[in-house]
Amino acid sequence: MLIKSHYNYVNVAELLASAGIESYQAEDEGHWFTQEQMNNFHAVLRDKTNNKDIAREAGKFASSPGALGMMRRYVLGLIGPENAYELIGKYASKLTKSSTYDVRPIGSNKVEIKVTPNEGVNEQPFQCQNRQGFWEGISVLFNYSLPEIEHPECIFKGGKSCQYIVSWHESKSETWRKSSNILGIVFLTVSLFMPVFFSPIMTTLIIFIFLSLYLTVYLYSKYLEVDELKNAVSNLSGSSDTLIDQVNLIYENSLLVNEIGQALSKESDLNGILTKVVNILQNRLDFDRSLVLLANEDRSRLVSRAGYGYELNELSKFMMSSGFRLDRKESKGIFVSCFKEQKPFLVNDIDEIVDDLSLRSLGFAKSMGVKSFICCPIVYENESLGVLAVDNIKSKRKLIQQDINILMGVAPQIAVGIHNVRLVEARLRQFQSILQALVASTEARDPITAGHSERVTDYAVGICHELGVPADYMDVIRVAASLHDYGKIGVDDAILKKNGRLDDDEYEHIKTHASKTRNILERVNFEGIYKKVPAIAAAHHEKLDGSGYPLGLKGDDIPFGSKVIAVADVFEALTSRRHYRDPMPNNEALDYLIENIGNHFDPQCVQAFIQYFNSHISNIEYIPKGKFISLSNNSKN
Repeated sequence: MLIKSHYNYVNVAELLASAGIESYQAEDEGHWFTQEQMNNFHAVLRDKTNNKDIAREAGKFASSPGALGMMRRYVLGLIGPENAYELIGKYASKLTKSSTYDVRPIGSNKVEIKVTPNEGVNEQPFQCQNRQGFWEGISVLFNYSLPEIEHPECIFKGGKSCQYIVSWHESKSETWRKSSNILGIVFLTVSLFMPVFFSPIMTTLIIFIFLSLYLTVYLYSKYLEVDELKNAVSNLSGSSDTLIDQVNLIYENSLLVNEIGQALSKESDLNGILTKVVNILQNRLDFDRSLVLLANEDRSRLVSRAGYGYELNELSKFMMSSGFRLDRKESKGIFVSCFKEQKPFLVNDIDEIVDDLSLRSLGFAKSMGVKSFICCPIVYENESLGVLAVDNIKSKRKLIQQDINILMGVAPQIAVGIHNVRLVEARLRQFQSILQALVASTEARDPITAGHSERVTDYAVGICHELGVPADYMDVIRVAASLHDYGKIGVDDAILKKNGRLDDDEYEHIKTHASKTRNILERVNFEGIYKKVPAIAAAHHEKLDGSGYPLGLKGDDIPFGSKVIAVADVFEALTSRRHYRDPMPNNEALDYLIENIGNHFDPQCVQAFIQYFNSHISNIEYIPKGKFISLSNNSKN
């Protein structure tokens, strides 16, 4: 603002570029500049303005009513320079990261200020000049005259700190108030002796003149005081409104990050996580569009996975495209750089970075109408997972560093969510591989019955689909069906592979596989809803009338999953070849299921299987003989 109002011939864009400062950084009051940036900026500005005292002038301007800045907003909320100087030490740590401030009053209208650079900070002389200009501006800000500043100790002259003794003249209201007090004392003193020297008429006239003069001076001092207070209150009001807005913004951003964390903790799949994230961003943040790109499995490309604000045909087109290449050295562009360098980028004019974009990136940006945008890396434990990008094309609101700060708080939450999903998926793959190994170990014992568990599982899942069983419980039944005969690993081969029918003792021995299944599976650390697997798998030979085994359970005491597996198991066994018989035709096996509804099988499970059979197994529809119970759509759990 100082440059625009006093040195408008200086090109601000060139000035910022020469100092290594982005325009959005200069516009964002929440951004901290490096010492190198400040040094470069001062050197170039001093040369372009040909003003060796530009730093002091800038400091004075920073605390003037014409300046807009974080420092002014704090100071303007204070009444009078005494409080302003005194509280600078208290608030300085919030306004600068380079130095500590110690302020103490040492007399009437006089304070001592000590500024000590923090360890590792190498300040330059222009920063000392800048501070002195600021001390001057504080006094002028409150309609006081230019203060006197003594500088007995300076870090650039061998001192450990910069010491400033700042003194200022009292305000006009204070001067007139003291004058009115003096007039009041003189008036009271003179009025005591006037009757001795003057006539009553003259005494009355003199008293009237003195009283009028006193009231005039007193009222004028009050007028000045009220005027000064009005200015201070006006400044305080604007400052308070701005600070309240900032507090609200920080609060809202904290809620946003917490909301995303809470939402992602409840999601167990990647699509659910990304959907939740973009919905929250759309509802809570002031961006027109957002896009989440993730690296594919072999980390060769960045591919769009979710977003909002795009036309459906635009987003679908890009979703189906090959994404941005990560495996080519010649690949360049903001998204790829953001991913590889793990740092955010803000571009407020894409035309400024045309030379840094590949033809494909530039073509995508133009087709999407991108003008300004931010992209932030999604990183988990130093591993880049993807990129979160936002832009504005309708609101035209300029993007600033504060927007980057918000998104850099969101991106780690996304990264943690993605990592957790991957852990769950890896665990699930491990679980599935162990499950397959267990099933294979039982079926490898007898080639005749190989594939039995797999087919029973398919039938059981088919029944569940027909009945509308919830997905989580359906998966429990799937696991239990896969392992329902695992206890046969403890059955003698001579009995398991016997040609011909079993005698009573052999049959009793083979029946033990159900309880053995439960005993073995209970040693597996099933978690959550999967803790039901051992009981469901072990009860697949129970019957509704209580004549089954191993516990003789009846009716509702039998787990629903066991009722499903019972139908699937018997049908598969009847229609497959065994050592002691040939397979039964499908129709006869289905007749058998229907005949044993109520004493052995659950009626809904049987009809659900028939529906599944007709739609997925046989080309010829099976029609039950006689009246058959209608299937209820009520799901089981």
